[in-house]
Amino acid sequence: MENFKFKKSFGQNFLNDSHILENIIKESHIKENSLVIEIGPGSGALTKYLAKAASQVLAYEIDNRLEDILDDNLIDIHNVDIIFDDFLNRNIKEDIEKYQYDNVYVVANIPYYITTPIIIKLIESKINFTSITLMMQKEVGDRFTASVGSRDYSSITVFLNYYFDVKKLFLVSRNSFTPKPNVDSVVISLIGKKEKYHVVDEELFFKVVRDAFQFKRKNLRNNLKKYDLDKISNVLSQYHYDLTVRAEKLSVDIFIEIANSLAKK
Repeated sequence: MENFKFKKSFGQNFLNDSHILENIIKESHIKENSLVIEIGPGSGALTKYLAKAASQVLAYEIDNRLEDILDDNLIDIHNVDIIFDDFLNRNIKEDIEKYQYDNVYVVANIPYYITTPIIIKLIESKINFTSITLMMQKEVGDRFTASVGSRDYSSITVFLNYYFDVKKLFLVSRNSFTPKPNVDSVVISLIGKKEKYHVVDEELFFKVVRDAFQFKRKNLRNNLKKYDLDKISNVLSQYHYDLTVRAEKLSVDIFIEIANSLAKK
């Protein structure tokens, strides 16, 4: 990698800390006969560990310049396939059709600039992932794992909690990467909800949540004024809130009740 020119446009910061790599594998809890999807293998540091833990690894790498480097670094490993393409443009279901497995995981050190699009892509794939373990910018991870009422709690927190049990696993220093980024990182775990929430109109639910957080310092009366405020007020009163409450005070369950109430004729 000595002469490799890292591209900022690809968010290339390669993990080089073996202790962190081992921790990622440990926290991923990869079972036997599993397929692991990796997004952005870079030079293959994490890929090597994944290949030992899983039966098969499918990695997506957008940068064709890394093909020779990955070939060299993974020369003795025979259970890794690499697709040199933009992960966001792929049909993941089609890509994994040829594999036989009992469990499928996502484990990746993802580029900071496309963290949310990657997660949306995974959700929209409708694949029943056993777990998703991702390293990301600490600031983004703080929003994803924020508690109700905290400063970092936002619409993306609500959306993730609708689909997953979200957990912060451990922090990673910026010194663990080459080149060193300007921020620290965090590894988080996303495990699909065992029991899905009952939502009458999912599109309406997502819209209500986005609108509720549109202006962070405004209350629900202002942010949701185009909706039926009487219905919203009735739901809030059950939780000892009123229309002066701000969105960050409400859990995913309350947002679902509000959306379901609004969906009724």
